[in-house]
Amino acid sequence: MALPDTGVMITALHIALVTETFPPEINGVANTLGHLYEGLCALNHHVELVRPRQSRDGHQRSTDQLMLCRGWPIPGYPTLQWGMTSIHRLSKRWQQQRPDVVYIATEGPLGLCALRVARRLGIAVVSGFHTNFQQYSSQYGWGLITRALTHYLRWFHNRSALTLVPSTSQRLELQRRHFERLQLLARGVDSRLFNPAKRQNTLRQHWGLREDDIALLHVGRLAPEKNLTALKRCLQALQARYPARRLTLIIVGEGPKRAALEASLPEAIFCGVQTGETLARHYASSDVFLFPSMTETFGNVVLEALASGLGVVAYDEAAAGLHIRHGYNGVLAMTGDEHAWIEAASWLLDDPETLRTIRLNARQHASRHGWPNIIRQFEGVLHNACRAENDAEAIPVSVPVKKR
Repeated sequence: MALPDTGVMITALHIALVTETFPPEINGVANTLGHLYEGLCALNHHVELVRPRQSRDGHQRSTDQLMLCRGWPIPGYPTLQWGMTSIHRLSKRWQQQRPDVVYIATEGPLGLCALRVARRLGIAVVSGFHTNFQQYSSQYGWGLITRALTHYLRWFHNRSALTLVPSTSQRLELQRRHFERLQLLARGVDSRLFNPAKRQNTLRQHWGLREDDIALLHVGRLAPEKNLTALKRCLQALQARYPARRLTLIIVGEGPKRAALEASLPEAIFCGVQTGETLARHYASSDVFLFPSMTETFGNVVLEALASGLGVVAYDEAAAGLHIRHGYNGVLAMTGDEHAWIEAASWLLDDPETLRTIRLNARQHASRHGWPNIIRQFEGVLHNACRAENDAEAIPVSVPVKKR
């Protein structure tokens, strides 16, 4: 990954990046961690990755740059894992090869072990709030433990020097729940990959669309917390409002709700998981992006859709709230107001010229939000945390003199 030369010399760090998900796993956290890892390596930092073993690892052993540990499937997310290692093993490793700073991206057993070891050894810790587990819990029948989970997450993050959050709405929500020392670190997008130039008429023809037909796209995990039943109600409302226009719903992704969605949306086209250039072509060959989720910490797909020049319809939070100016480069609705969300989609389709202008503005906005600037900000955060830890250790302790 090519990064701009800012002219500022920054000392190379030994950074331990701890995560329970990482590419090629397909989810927003893995995508973000992959970019941060590659970017830090490109800046000549020594990045030590600590993660659960994946099927692709085979018999690979841990190295100076990679520590592999055991993993168990997460209930409701069988393709993802909890990581597990012993405090003794991690402590011995970090005593032999002491990191300057530890970044913990996930709060599972592996993240908890890393937090305890780093604090015991006096290593600076920065954490990232990547997933709204406390909001997801009720969707998976874990409603009784939602409060306990929130208490744990607050306890976990308040023991790091700093917690990075991806959006202002997420920061406000966590502040309301008494999380401390929160700092915004947004996400970037690869606007060379996600680009309107990837539009393919052959793909649209495969979907049964003519030039003036509208492809309504949704990309994401097909899971209960994503509010996907709203897609059917939106499609029905748009078809009733524009009976003369051909509107086709394209759904990219996999998950436990796929079978139910296919049954309720027989006219939709389900494309499964798509990645890389193929995913970019699916974005660029569509026209409008429907995003009904209300539980995102960020939502990388929103930025990917904007970079691909789509008219995005979303709720006013997370990435959408951060990057969309309503009526300029997308359309927004108040969180939870499904009628307004559907009306926003209808307004977008009322005038072809309005849709064209919004799509152009979307592309222009997203093209200014690449990963290099985000990685530089992340690098600065890690340096500051390391410096603060060193300064704290350097402060002399005043011992009272015993009077005779």
